[in-house]
Amino acid sequence: MSSSRQDRTVELKIGGHRRAFDIDDPKLPDWVHDGALASEGYPYDNKMNKDKYENALEALQIELVKLQFWLNASGKRLMALFEGRDAAGKGGTIFSIRAYLNPRTARVVALPKPTETEAGQWYFQRYVTRFPTSGETVLFDRSWYNRGVVEPVMGFCTEEQCKTFLHEAPRFEEMIVDDGIYFFKFWLNIGQEMQLKRFHDRRHDPLKIWKLSPMDIAALTKWDDFTKARDRMLEKTHTEHAPWTVVKLNDKRRGRINVIRHLLLSIDYEGRDREAIGDIGHNILGDGPDFLR
Repeated sequence: MSSSRQDRTVELKIGGHRRAFDIDDPKLPDWVHDGALASEGYPYDNKMNKDKYENALEALQIELVKLQFWLNASGKRLMALFEGRDAAGKGGTIFSIRAYLNPRTARVVALPKPTETEAGQWYFQRYVTRFPTSGETVLFDRSWYNRGVVEPVMGFCTEEQCKTFLHEAPRFEEMIVDDGIYFFKFWLNIGQEMQLKRFHDRRHDPLKIWKLSPMDIAALTKWDDFTKARDRMLEKTHTEHAPWTVVKLNDKRRGRINVIRHLLLSIDYEGRDREAIGDIGHNILGDGPDFLR
């Protein structure tokens, strides 16, 4: 890797070739743009039509409001984790779910780095304090799975700490499910060219530049390391009681629609309109690590 504070140019190996990517260059390189949507085996040649997306999303958001009413009335609890590489679309997917829900009983949790006190606690402790109470929906924008992927790759935990986490997480999640919480784990998957395109867009959009952190730049050259950590994490923590749902999100529109459909079809809430929800695209959303093979 070569990089500087001035141009932040990185040299990457993509498709067997070494390529230089300058995130500060206002013109996106053609090899990034041309390969973005198709990267990581994405199954469509074009993005979902905007009008079709907005119509489908509105119908699904109406169903989400019904689901929230039912959760409030029944006292049931819902919790979903959204994981993925930087720029995978976690925040936007969560926003599409949360947009029209009552904020009093639908919360988003996006935790900063642990405080000194939290760093000395049981690893799962600070997450447990944010769990839903009766009638609530809680959506985690990153979660305890930081320890499964980001922390070991970036050197923020030891290999032994990561192995301990991968052993403990399934048992921890079994208690969540046994307590009656509707529990979902989403891995949002994107290709490397798509990640570069989104980083470039963030760098040159004054409304999104806050999303691009020094950590994102540092992680650019660790694509393969993140892939290995992701695969190990999915294999160790994809269980019958708490499975991973993998979503191909190079096209944010298709990805968001299918995430919401999965949530709605997994819960038999009062007034559910099966026709309005529609069918899941099984080439976009699938079950566990096998979906990435």
